[in-house]
Amino acid sequence: MASALCCTFTTQCKRVCLSCQSTQYNGGYPNNLVRVPVIILECLLSNASVGNHCLIVSLQIGEKSLFTKELENALERNEVDLVVHSLKDLPTTLPPGFTIGAVLKRENPFDAVVLHPKNAGKTLDTLPENSVIGTSSLRRAAQLKKRFPHLDFKDIRGNLNTRLKKLDEKDDFAAIILAAAGLKRMGWESRISQILSPDDCMYAVGQGALAVEVRARDTDILEMVSVLHDSDTVLRCIAERAFLRHLEGGCSVPVAVYTEVKDSQLYLTGAVYSLDGSDSLKETMQTAPAHHPFIQTQLFGVTASKISGPAQDGAERLGIDLANLLLSKGAKEILTVARQLNDAR
Repeated sequence: MASALCCTFTTQCKRVCLSCQSTQYNGGYPNNLVRVPVIILECLLSNASVGNHCLIVSLQIGEKSLFTKELENALERNEVDLVVHSLKDLPTTLPPGFTIGAVLKRENPFDAVVLHPKNAGKTLDTLPENSVIGTSSLRRAAQLKKRFPHLDFKDIRGNLNTRLKKLDEKDDFAAIILAAAGLKRMGWESRISQILSPDDCMYAVGQGALAVEVRARDTDILEMVSVLHDSDTVLRCIAERAFLRHLEGGCSVPVAVYTEVKDSQLYLTGAVYSLDGSDSLKETMQTAPAHHPFIQTQLFGVTASKISGPAQDGAERLGIDLANLLLSKGAKEILTVARQLNDAR
């Protein structure tokens, strides 16, 4: 997540300008967007996201919109008509007047281990005692500290290029943890040494999915991008975002999820963690989404008029019910202590 990529689309009816968070998507822009009926594509680079200027201070728990505000400002000023985000970077409550017009088919949502070249062939299990692992995520650190107590986890910041450079050119880290989807989009799958299973590390809400944010009043744009929606991804992400919102979480809280659609059932596993992973709660629930009439509605920032309204409602209810279950078992207390400890660092 570095600079923004700005693309200008000219259609038969109007000029459409797109902005997205990464300058280095393999191929120049998210490949699924070629399904939008465009005639001309013109790409420009804008300034780096503010989140990557803060290279020393780790992300605060609950910090919202850190990577999105600059792009939304351009959307508000009518400089662009679409903004493409990693969905995990979008808060569950969008600014007034904005909506997610499309959620693209999810890439691999799991986290990946990228090893220092000297550790080729190893896994997190086989790395030496006290090996230093770099991660910018409280969620990853909390889970992995519990799962791999022989390792030492430290902050690493910057875009993917910067993090890989820090890994390769110095001896500070034995490995770093990155989203597998981000590495794939950059064309760097060959750097992946290990994919972490849900037993090792569940992923962030929305991880692996791209979201197209638009102005809610722009019905032509909403209709144009609606063809990009992937129904299973939408339902999974609505459930995840409902879960996070009901926990009163933000983009950077130690909350993790795992969802799947299997045998007509939507499964959601959610968990909350203390910063060191020593205290946690984890539960799983499921629902059978009903596929009935299409309605135009917005749930947790997502407008999906071509996906069954009752199915979306069922996904939302699943996320809320799971959050309530964890809250009844003490999730609020775990997250409150985590916030306090992180603020004191």
